[in-house]
Amino acid sequence: MSEPTGKATVFLGFNGDAEDAVRHYARTFPMCEIGEVQRGPSADGEGQVFIISFTMAGIPCVALNVGPHFEHSEAFSFQITTDTQEETDHYWDALTGNGGEESRCGWCKDRWGVSWQITPRKLTEGMADPDREAAGRVMQAMMAMNKIDIAAIESARRG
Repeated sequence: MSEPTGKATVFLGFNGDAEDAVRHYARTFPMCEIGEVQRGPSADGEGQVFIISFTMAGIPCVALNVGPHFEHSEAFSFQITTDTQEETDHYWDALTGNGGEESRCGWCKDRWGVSWQITPRKLTEGMADPDREAAGRVMQAMMAMNKIDIAAIESARRG
């Protein structure tokens, strides 16, 4: 993987398990590639992973093992747009499984505490419907969900 060409890179801190997180993201998302892995010094020459450069869904990122000093927050999240319920289910299950956490309205956290929005395109379209009553019904339906149910969103939009 070449160095990012843009000026912005997402920087994520982990508590010693950056490599596990990055490998999970690489298995879960398309356009995810692990780049340079830098290790800290150690007596045996195979020190703990310190920094990993990677792209996730085409976004340049860096993972750093910062220790327990910093935690992830919902103030930052990745939004993944989906086209089908199957795709929505795949990402939701991959992120909430094995210690992740469901939240409301399509939000969840993975087991490392990184926040995600799994957002079907039909939800975004429904909330932007020029018929404000239809958009309101979509919003009401979404507010009652954890993982977004596309069929229920489409039904709410139709009334």
